[in-house]
Amino acid sequence: MLLHHYPLDPFSRKLRIGLAEKGIACELVDVLPWEREDAFLEVSPAAETPVLDDRGVLVPDSMAALEYLEETQTARPLLGRSPVERAETRRLIGWFDVKFVREVTDLLWREKLLKRVKRTTVPNSEAVRAGLVNIHAHLDYISYLFERRNWLAGDALTWADCAAAAQLSVIDYLGDVPWDKHPGAKEWYARIKSRPSFRPLLRDRVVGLKPADHYDDLDF
Repeated sequence: MLLHHYPLDPFSRKLRIGLAEKGIACELVDVLPWEREDAFLEVSPAAETPVLDDRGVLVPDSMAALEYLEETQTARPLLGRSPVERAETRRLIGWFDVKFVREVTDLLWREKLLKRVKRTTVPNSEAVRAGLVNIHAHLDYISYLFERRNWLAGDALTWADCAAAAQLSVIDYLGDVPWDKHPGAKEWYARIKSRPSFRPLLRDRVVGLKPADHYDDLDF
């Protein structure tokens, strides 16, 4: 398989974690989607990452791709084994892919990292301040779930953990996750951060923008 991705794109990272957890070998094809190069537009008319390429079968959109993987690669399911488990996993994926993105990622990662990489405008300071406030409620919710479950959606690691960790990882690159104020969320993140599936993400770098000192430290 091929995965067309931007290394610091959280949706691409979600698939990278899940692919590794499922034991699926995948070649990464780095792209800068906003440059809209012809070769990339051929696989992604929307010019968005990620795009999964399974021997010519193109699956854009991270949610469509993970559903495709669950249906075609059944040896290690990550959605849950019962209808209730799968419903809860999908609910939490939606939480982090939509609500967290709207309230945190778009206000921090998009403003502070993407604008710098794309060399467009300066970050919107009001948006950044709002993101720094909003992240606390999400970390509280992660702590709440982790106190009651082995992983976010239940006893086993699922795509919900992949989605949450992927979003937080790009915010953590910026040093904007207040881990010390949310020990439960920190414990959960340290747990997934230390998994072999997650470690390759910690080697990603943005030219001219160093990650926070603790970013790739498995012991925080």
